[in-house]
Amino acid sequence: ASRSQGNGQGHAHGQAPDLVYLVGDHHNHSVYSHDAKYTFSQLAAAGQRFGLDWMVFTEHSNFGHAEFGAAREHQEILKARADNRRMLIFQGLEWYIPGAEHCTVFSPPGRHEVELLTRFEEAFDGKLLGYTAGAPAHPDTPRNEAHAVEALKWLAEQRRTRYVDDVLVLANHPMRLGIDSPHEMRAWRDAAPGIMIGMEGAPGAQAGAIPGWHPDTNIRGEYTNSPSADSWPGYPREAYVTYGGFDWATATVGGLWDAMLAEGKLFTITSNSDVHRVAQDTWVNGPWPPGQSFDDTGHVPDPYDTTEPQPGGDFWPGQFSRTHVGVTRYGYRDVMEGLRAGRVWVDHGHLIDGIDVKVRGEHGNSATLGGRLRARRGEKLTLTVTVTAASRRNPHGLLPSLEHVDVIRGAVRGPAADPDDWHAPDTRLAHTSDVSGRRGTYTLRIPVGRADEPFYLRLRGSDGRRHGKGFLGAAVDPHGPLPHEPGKGDPWLDTWFYTNPVFVDIVR
Repeated sequence: ASRSQGNGQGHAHGQAPDLVYLVGDHHNHSVYSHDAKYTFSQLAAAGQRFGLDWMVFTEHSNFGHAEFGAAREHQEILKARADNRRMLIFQGLEWYIPGAEHCTVFSPPGRHEVELLTRFEEAFDGKLLGYTAGAPAHPDTPRNEAHAVEALKWLAEQRRTRYVDDVLVLANHPMRLGIDSPHEMRAWRDAAPGIMIGMEGAPGAQAGAIPGWHPDTNIRGEYTNSPSADSWPGYPREAYVTYGGFDWATATVGGLWDAMLAEGKLFTITSNSDVHRVAQDTWVNGPWPPGQSFDDTGHVPDPYDTTEPQPGGDFWPGQFSRTHVGVTRYGYRDVMEGLRAGRVWVDHGHLIDGIDVKVRGEHGNSATLGGRLRARRGEKLTLTVTVTAASRRNPHGLLPSLEHVDVIRGAVRGPAADPDDWHAPDTRLAHTSDVSGRRGTYTLRIPVGRADEPFYLRLRGSDGRRHGKGFLGAAVDPHGPLPHEPGKGDPWLDTWFYTNPVFVDIVR
């Protein structure tokens, strides 16, 4: 767990309490997914080795998974929970969104955690229903989009009626195919507030473009696609690659993520492994027994070690990508509530050990990630950022060094007039602190000015190796993350952290 402090939502006097940040990964695939190869125990052991406090197993939907695999995996998860109280292990699903891409869906341990997944899968999964983008039998996109909204409302109803104690949904790799349109993402968010809480700010497959290991056309995150007939036509061609390993929607200052935040509504970002096949790992799937398939078992054959490197573009859970969630207690529902509250920051390459972000007013009021500061008009505000530098070498053998901390500020304008607008014209890089060479724990105190309108602040920083003019120009972002040349995306030499926003509301 990384140690820093937290969110002021729901606390007396608007003060942010102390939090512990638990490190996790909400997107992992085992032999219970048709296209993965590791056993459940291999992945759980890897997560523990790389310092995870929590992880979610999100197997792909499939007829075999719904009928057999979910129940079989659940027995392994129950045993793992009993044997290892240190790691929180969630069972989830990677949902094929009707008319769009994928989402993580998961709930805490409980009497209906498997039934929730299989009922949802059978009733609402686009793959099982033939409702995915481009499916020839069901080209009616408005109908598919409506079914996705209905699905999220159904999940919200299961939580409301206490069929399950909680449930969360996050959009996975939103820009990989360009089929998650802005209006769909807004519709998902608004259909089930507190259930559909955000998106992957960076995809998995971060090892997919290391030079010499892969085809020279590869891009980090497996973002190697071009716009298709199913893609939303309003995205530029440049949206289909990653920037510093992060999705274009997140990495573009004044882009899609900022456009959603500019409505004054929280939308959380995460980072994760999406582990299927680890780069240069030596294991392969075993042979199928005669007459068996995934549809018959919900489980691919267990792997065996060949001792020879095999194709793959992933890292192990926690090896490179980490999502840090602020909690006041250790537990499954506490992690989920931390995600819902937006007490989240993410990093690549173990860039920093911790970060504490607070916006403070003149009257003892404060808020942090995901929170809202209630400020009087004209009140003087200060941003304090306490960074704990990386104290040990990362899994690649490097001691990470943070070079700069950037503050991004955007005005809150209310609901978007056009649900497909992905621009936030009043958002830009507001301040940069050079922190090169600083070690240990240190605090930056950054004047914010006086509260004159609703706004939000979010932070990012990097190792300083690769940055330049942002996608929307130097006046908006003079040193943002950059895409890499195909086949030349060494992730360890281009690492970033991002935080969720802190909102400032104006009160009389």
